[in-house]
Amino acid sequence: MTTVLPAYAPWRTATSALRDGAARFAQLVATPLVPADYLDLVSPLRSGAELRGRIVAVQPETLNAATVVIKPGRGWRGHVPGQYVRIGVDVEGVRQWRAYSLTSPAGRPDGCITITVKAMPDGVVSNHLVHEAQPGTIIQLDQARGEFTLQDARPDRVLFVTAGSGITPVMGMLRDRGDQLADVVVIHSAPTQEDVIFGAELRWLAATGRIRLIERHTDADGMLDVAELDELVPDLASREIWACGPTGLLDALEQHVQAAGLAGRLHTERFRPTVLVTGEGGTVTFSGSGTVVQAAGDTPLLAAGEAAGVLMPSGCRMGICFGCVVPLREGAVRDLRTGELTTAAPGDGVLIQTCVSSAAGTCDIDL
Repeated sequence: MTTVLPAYAPWRTATSALRDGAARFAQLVATPLVPADYLDLVSPLRSGAELRGRIVAVQPETLNAATVVIKPGRGWRGHVPGQYVRIGVDVEGVRQWRAYSLTSPAGRPDGCITITVKAMPDGVVSNHLVHEAQPGTIIQLDQARGEFTLQDARPDRVLFVTAGSGITPVMGMLRDRGDQLADVVVIHSAPTQEDVIFGAELRWLAATGRIRLIERHTDADGMLDVAELDELVPDLASREIWACGPTGLLDALEQHVQAAGLAGRLHTERFRPTVLVTGEGGTVTFSGSGTVVQAAGDTPLLAAGEAAGVLMPSGCRMGICFGCVVPLREGAVRDLRTGELTTAAPGDGVLIQTCVSSAAGTCDIDL
């Protein structure tokens, strides 16, 4: 007998306003921001502020996966189920950015969004979110992105092929438009039955006839061979296919459907995590001028740029006036006052103070 769990458990009570205020103050003084951001001490989710969110609850899904419920700030523009959102989380003094699929339907009545995270071995952010994140924590948010969606399509027959955390964007689609799809097959792989994220909900959808669910428990059954699809789904040629999972699965699936002449029916989502190597000093690129310099770990980026002839904005040169704030396009820098690291990937919109920051590995400054 399978126990059916509700899709959304009651939210945990948020931490007290006093503790929230103290946490926001600590975050601000540890992060180089422009003066206007000090308004965030009063209202971090206010309209016009840098987009942020507040963690409302962390709900376990499996032993190593959890759904994080987030209340986004007023600048949030919404999402289409299947899209992902990048979040910035401070872990041990370092702001880390990661992308996670949105697992909530569009337009939840409470205004919240959810991401579901699987803790990966040596995953700094995933382990923090699953095992350590607390309600009331303020995180950075980007707007939703991605084309792995149903969009306006209402195909007669749908096949979802997922493995591991690849079920997360698909669950967002099922929760939002599952009742609008007439014929849905879900093939999902996980090591064991207990490792299936949203297992109870998927089995309930199957029991009520909303989907046909094929579970592959790889510890006992072995990995899914895409050649089996023709047997598992005899009408494969008539289905629109969405797939998300490990690279090996997606590569094999792409080859299979291409050989069958179905490449135009396949939609895939691939996650490409950025591997960032930090250290003391490094190569600094000032992308606006095309200048590249080698900077020591104890040299402010402001000084390194000026020595190379780059026109650098500046003011007090002590980290007080914020006259030197510029975007860090990519890489890592170290705060010379505290030793804390700030990292960025393209599009993160991270700001740094060049007068009190040094290179902590290869970095790209938008100047």
